[in-house]
Amino acid sequence: MLNINCDLGEGLNNEHIIMPLIHSCNIACGGHAGDIGSMIECVEISIKNKVKIGAHPSYPDKINFGRKKIDISPSELSFSIISQIESLEAIANSYGVTLNHIKAHGALYNQMIIDADLSNLYLDTIKEFKSKYSIYIPYKSEIENIALKRGFSIVYEVFGDRNYNDDLSLVSRDDENALITDPEAVIEHINTMKESDTVKTINGNFQKIKFDTICIHSDTNNSIDILKKINKEFNGR
Repeated sequence: MLNINCDLGEGLNNEHIIMPLIHSCNIACGGHAGDIGSMIECVEISIKNKVKIGAHPSYPDKINFGRKKIDISPSELSFSIISQIESLEAIANSYGVTLNHIKAHGALYNQMIIDADLSNLYLDTIKEFKSKYSIYIPYKSEIENIALKRGFSIVYEVFGDRNYNDDLSLVSRDDENALITDPEAVIEHINTMKESDTVKTINGNFQKIKFDTICIHSDTNNSIDILKKINKEFNGR
């Protein structure tokens, strides 16, 4: 069975459709999207569907949806990340459930693939959660190397609806080939990773990859059809 996760609470109001199709969710907690109301709604829907809850902190930048690196001091970024996580944690706890994981969003996530300083700052920031929650991170990245050395519980993540460069970074969303929106193409993409532990890059090369969970973005065109197809092909539902 494939473990599927999805970024939710981002203003699309499709959580009630997506939650039955996934195993864990990453809830926007006010940085790139979301507010108290949307977090409450997502937590309620996740509980109803027995979906594991994760915090999805980002650069505090709703204008750019957290998808661009912004000029912010380390202390300001740390404060924002902690505030975002604690907001969702408090809501989850009020419903008698706990968070399962933390997954950075957008530019914050992508930058930590290559940026050791940012990765250390991020891990310093969330160290109080180290014994409680796992972190979703990409294989062969700076954040992986540092997190393993520091004893964090990690879950390797890949993206079923995104194309990869040869260095395992994601193809920029500015590129017309960044997204994979055809359900059949997504299945082929995932099959390669599942069967050979490699990913076919945008240049047609095959690079070693490792994963425990597969992300499908809720704002990808055909995301619902993609999730249904994945469940039919791999999860028998």
